[in-house]
Amino acid sequence: MTAVLGGCGVTGGSGDVTLRLVAADYGDSAANSSQKYWDKLVKEYESKHSGVKVDVTVYSWNDVDRKVKEMVDAGKAPDMAQIGAYADYAAKDELYTADDLLSISTQADFASQLATAGQVKGVQYGMPFAASTRLLFYNKTLFANAGLTPPKTWKQLAADAAALKARGVKYPYALPLGPEEAQAETMQWMLSGGGGYTDTVGSYGIDSAQNVATFDWLKDDLVGKGLTGPVAPGNLNRAAAFSAFAKGEVGMLNGHPSLMKIAAKKGVKFGMVPMPGSGGRSGTSMGVADWMMAFKKNGHAQQVGDFLDFVYDEKNVLDFSREYDLLPVTNSASEVMSSDERDADLKPFLDELPQSELYPVGKTSWAAVSAAVKKRIGQAVGANGSPAATLSQLQATASTAESAD
Repeated sequence: MTAVLGGCGVTGGSGDVTLRLVAADYGDSAANSSQKYWDKLVKEYESKHSGVKVDVTVYSWNDVDRKVKEMVDAGKAPDMAQIGAYADYAAKDELYTADDLLSISTQADFASQLATAGQVKGVQYGMPFAASTRLLFYNKTLFANAGLTPPKTWKQLAADAAALKARGVKYPYALPLGPEEAQAETMQWMLSGGGGYTDTVGSYGIDSAQNVATFDWLKDDLVGKGLTGPVAPGNLNRAAAFSAFAKGEVGMLNGHPSLMKIAAKKGVKFGMVPMPGSGGRSGTSMGVADWMMAFKKNGHAQQVGDFLDFVYDEKNVLDFSREYDLLPVTNSASEVMSSDERDADLKPFLDELPQSELYPVGKTSWAAVSAAVKKRIGQAVGANGSPAATLSQLQATASTAESAD
């Protein structure tokens, strides 16, 4: 499946350059592996650039971040990596800045909040490569049978969940706070309550009054009333929640674009609306981005920059986004997608992107904070849990990690 890593630097005596890229696999089968996307793109690029070869190795998301770290630690950094996080490498001065590489037109085309999320201390090192937002999915059949309309407020969400429970729905609202991706569900709820992981100046504010109020409400008004299903939220993972939704067992849950395919394949009729807020529609949604970065180790800034300008060409960004049901990271591709009929399914997610907030990925401390949230946040809504105490512990973890940053 994966290409063999090529040598780095100058090859033979020809003056040709071989660039190495390690990338993540967004496919769910051999038929749509990201390797196919990259092979096609590289073939087109090399046909127009006789002096440059590009070797691409694709790994699963389970392995790719670790593989890149092992290569860097062994002194064999690739020229480029398309992975989940960039801040650790930027902090160690191992990356080129976007200014070092990209044309002004390519840089200016990035969606502004994605470009900002790629910055450390005001300098952009992480180049957004793929983006996604979250919406509240609901089962149209279950809602119609119960005479319900999709909620716009937490109060309505709880009332809808109670009505679904009364009709025997297994998971009226699925709340996956298990270790797989608890940091996402947590952030979605924090934002809908007017809080978030960080405050307005970018410092961690996990135990803010807004966040405590949000988790008090979740514990008392959803979990405590048996509206989140038979599995304790701290033991429910996202994949299991998505699978239950596809079986028709879930009334509502937060989801990203891939859930559309999973549900449609099983014949579930679903609708999607923006996340409800504490007093009305949530003003901020959650965005997620994956990153492209370029290592300084081998030089090649000019060749890397030229290749990345090609990668971020409107046509290539659209091809990738459409293949994997992801949102484009450039304004030009987003404009095309917003008005093209074939992209109608993704438009609701695209509409959320401008007001979305991303994880604090520019902090090297985020990895430790995210891991702690995955491990502990389920306790906050457990029978004997205390939202204030759990969030206070997570804030202490964040403060310690930040001071070591």
